Amino acid sequence: MHGEPTGLGLDGPIRVGVAEFDATALSFLSYVYPGRNWTLALSRHQSAKFEAFTQTQGLFTDDLEDDPQPRCLEGTNVCRYPDFQRTTEADITSTALSFAYRLSDALSFGLGLSYFQGTFQMDQDTYLPVDETLPEGFFGPNAYVSEARYGSGLYGFDDEDWGLNLGLLWFPNRQWSVAGFFRQGGEFLGTGVEVSGPALDPPFPVGTIGAEESGIPLGTPNVFGLGVAYRSKEGSWTASFEWDRVLYSEILESIGSADLIGTETVRLDDADELRLGVEYAFRRWTPLLAVRGGVWSNPDHSIRSIESEDPLELAVLPGGEGDVHFALGLGIAFKDLQIDLAVDFSDLVETAALSLIYQF
Repeated sequence: MHGEPTGLGLDGPIRVGVAEFDATALSFLSYVYPGRNWTLALSRHQSAKFEAFTQTQGLFTDDLEDDPQPRCLEGTNVCRYPDFQRTTEADITSTALSFAYRLSDALSFGLGLSYFQGTFQMDQDTYLPVDETLPEGFFGPNAYVSEARYGSGLYGFDDEDWGLNLGLLWFPNRQWSVAGFFRQGGEFLGTGVEVSGPALDPPFPVGTIGAEESGIPLGTPNVFGLGVAYRSKEGSWTASFEWDRVLYSEILESIGSADLIGTETVRLDDADELRLGVEYAFRRWTPLLAVRGGVWSNPDHSIRSIESEDPLELAVLPGGEGDVHFALGLGIAFKDLQIDLAVDFSDLVETAALSLIYQF
């Protein structure tokens, strides 16, 4: 990782492991009550729900003065960092009460109040590269035996918050529409603690608290965007474009205020998401059938290191790459019931969604 690799065992080019998992959840649920010039809506949105597991295997260096101090092979300048295992779980939902009012046939505005409920848990265990945990030798894989665990970092968030949503819809004529919105993210408070493991006993008994802090803020990003749509005169074709600005940097800005979590050497940039979609509706069919297609960009929004002198941090937080998503959809509208099915494809994830709308 730092210096010339020996080519022995794991001491070669950095390799990345990929894991796959499936997740299913009720993403969105809403009830809409329309008035003459106004509409009231109550909705629930599952904005995040995921689990992740990561670990390192064999990060090497030739920097004898590096920190944290790695274990070095006797008689050489080849050293090995401790390895870690990390589990992460997140679950964020929002319940929103929204109100929209039509000022005229051409202009409407809306506002909403969101109630966020969020849980986030991250546990990280760090293991020394000692003989007990390296059964195949210094250049072999880490077995992560409990006796070699020298420390753990435990972070937990379970909190609620409120957010404000604003929207505006304008019809300059019968074919064109323009919309804008702002969606405020929530902030959750949590705790963090670092405790010692068996490898530090003695002199520190297992479970000795090295650092502890409560009231650590974890913010979710604010989002604002603009959209434009065109509908053909006969109403069969619709094309739309949307630009969203996601303020991801607010995540690091929030947790960076905590003494226990340093963010000075990492970076998380704001990002632009671009979406383009088209729909064709067979209006003369009964029931009405609509086919849809779309493409959207998902820019890189992973935390990356900007610390050029810390090879460990650079290896663990290298950043990522954006990807492009392609989507296909089909909708069927009966008198009181509408059914929509959509699939989304990308290099990193594939998503299928089923939507049901019933009119009372």
